[in-house]
Amino acid sequence: MSDTVLVTGAASGMGRALVQRLVAAGWRVLALDRAADPLAALADELGEQLVPVPVDVTDRAGVTAAVDRLVAGQRLTGVVNCAGIYPPTRLEDFTDETYRAVFDVNVLGTLVVTAAAVPHLRAAGGGAVVNFASVDAFAVSPGQLLYSASKAAVLSLTKSLAIELAPDQVVVNAVAPGWVDTPGNAATGRMAEAAAGIPLGRVADPDEIAVWVQRLLEPGYVTGETVVIAGGSAMR
Repeated sequence: MSDTVLVTGAASGMGRALVQRLVAAGWRVLALDRAADPLAALADELGEQLVPVPVDVTDRAGVTAAVDRLVAGQRLTGVVNCAGIYPPTRLEDFTDETYRAVFDVNVLGTLVVTAAAVPHLRAAGGGAVVNFASVDAFAVSPGQLLYSASKAAVLSLTKSLAIELAPDQVVVNAVAPGWVDTPGNAATGRMAEAAAGIPLGRVADPDEIAVWVQRLLEPGYVTGETVVIAGGSAMR
């Protein structure tokens, strides 16, 4: 029986590239996304190893019910919190609604999904959680007031969860991508400008992020850490 991994934000961008890689590697993937039609198309493409789960990560009851139902009789050993939103915001124009939307998806969603999955990770004898942060968590970009703050919160959650879940042999780490060739980033019209400021001279392909996430899903001794994947643009 293949181990099961849960991936949020699975229908597009980095999440889509990741589930394609994981299915090819033999994982059974629970693919969570609120975009039902792209998710169904992805399931048609990848076959029965991918289980589409159209649910909003902020819906705690819905997420918990779906995870409990779909993991029953299976062995869940990995969770990837990739779902995220990044509307441009500055102090002068942010709204309460935008604040809640960003923090609900990027921070609360990470907690909701992890909380739903942890009982199953424990039942499997341990596993791995990988959270998506961003270089904007520590190298802030103009116009990303709320997104940057939310991703800094994800870094802190990653460390706290690593301590809390260590006794269960669950490791928790994060990746912090820089500019990646996704539809959302392409829509900004800033890809060429961004590439010019990266030492490697280009933005990342989504699969270059996915390969690192796959590594962090393997059992290991690393926990509470963040892997920066930014082509040298955010060295620490």
